Amino acid sequence: MTLAEEFRTRNFSIYGQWCGVLCIFLCFALGVANIFAPIGRIPFSIVCLICAFIIVFIEVPFLLRICPTSSKFDDFIRRFTSNYMRALIYIGMSAVQWVSLVTGASSLIAAAVFLLIAGLCYLLAGVRNQEFIGSKTLGGQGIAQMIV
Repeated sequence: MTLAEEFRTRNFSIYGQWCGVLCIFLCFALGVANIFAPIGRIPFSIVCLICAFIIVFIEVPFLLRICPTSSKFDDFIRRFTSNYMRALIYIGMSAVQWVSLVTGASSLIAAAVFLLIAGLCYLLAGVRNQEFIGSKTLGGQGIAQMIV
């Protein structure tokens, strides 16, 4: 299945997964950009950087097989295999970035918005009873089994 065919399935878990990939880059870039901000914003930028690395392992499943990680971390990441659990973590990460507004307006708002969009896509997939379908491009059904 090509990427265009995946998007035509109208399965919101695919949309959520690709929004999550966009969030990886946004969280990393904005976390680095805001690390040299006023002192009150530094913890939020560090959390944003941590979120980027967590999302990498959530959205690109074959990385768990090729990167040396602890069994506790693997178990933590494997909790997020359903649409509802992914929606929960994305909305939670978004909420943390929305709280960063306390320190003043910053570019971390963009991370909050896109994390919220990804969470809402997964939530909509869960509400519509669509089963989670990982993109084959990102290591879904096909690639992860080929590596083993």
